[in-house]
Parts: sequence; C-alpha cells; structure tokens
Amino acid sequence: MQVRRATAEDAAACAAIYAPFVRDTAVSFESEPPTVEEMAARIATAQERHDWLVLVAPLTSSGQATERVVGYCYGGTWRSRAAYRFTCELGIYLAPEAQGRGGGRMLYEAMFERLAELGFRTVIGGMTSPNAASEALHLAVGFEPAGVMRRVGWKHDAWHDVAFFQRPLATPHPEDPPAARPTDPPSA
Repeated sequence: MQVRRATAEDAAACAAIYAPFVRDTAVSFESEPPTVEEMAARIATAQERHDWLVLVAPLTSSGQATERVVGYCYGGTWRSRAAYRFTCELGIYLAPEAQGRGGGRMLYEAMFERLAELGFRTVIGGMTSPNAASEALHLAVGFEPAGVMRRVGWKHDAWHDVAFFQRPLATPHPEDPPAARPTDPPSA
C-alpha cells in the first residue's frame, strides 16, 4: 500500500468508503452520505489550507497494474478564531479490507509530515466513543486523550459520546512563536 495526495478522481472511491460509516454506524454524525460531487468539493476545500491524502492498494486487472483507493485522511479547521490557526482536526476512514493492516498509521504519518511542512503545530482527532480500533490507532501514532464530551450526538436512536485526542506535530520550546507561513491570515 502507498499514500499519495488525493485528486478529484478519487472522490467516488472516498464516497464509497465513507457511505457505510454514515448509513450504518454512529462513527460519523452525518445522516446522509455525501455524493461524489460533494466529496470532490470536500477534497478541494481540504487541500486549500490543509490536505487530503489517500491510501492506495495495487490492483492487477487484465494484466495491467492499477491502484484502488482503500482509505483516506484529511485535515480541516479546528476552530475558526485566528488563535487556533496552527491547530487542525483530522479525519480518517479505511475500507474494511484495509483495516488492521497498517494503513491508518501510513496515512497519519504522511499527514503529520505534510501538516508540519505547512506550519501546523497540533492535530486533534475526535471520535464517537467507544471506538476501540480508532482509539488504539490514535494512541499508537502518538495522540494523547484530551477529553470526552458526553451525550453530544444523537444518531440511530441513541446518544453518543465523543472522545478527543491531540498530538503535537513538532516539539519546539512551548514559548517559541510559531513560524509564519503563507496561509496565515493577515495581522489585525
């Protein structure tokens, strides 16, 4: 398996991976799976300031080597206030056949590197709790528990908790100012 930057052509595969999480579980709090067009727009939006990466598995069909998207990870805005601009939230989804095979780690490690290059200092991961597999992945790649919000999501006729985890992307001195980057909003 390999990780690469997503393209608009990956939207159908990403939508297909995500749809069962929306329809059949409380892992996502969305109520309707996004269309391919909506997913393409999400990819484009994520790549404006953060990034969207896909995990691809080799596929041989009729003697030709191709690839198939089996997972994805994206970064997004954590909070809209300017002081939070060096922190972002991540989402990650894997197709069933890719789970438990190291793909989540591959996606996260590539995303951490990319976001650090862009100047981000901290990443946040939120997940419906309990979710043992997601919690294990986050702990394995260096996230630490940051808190649980109790009964904040209503889906499938039940209340659900959301656990938050956070991870630094670099270890600068805590009082060092962040490095400027081109996507910073102008100073007021």
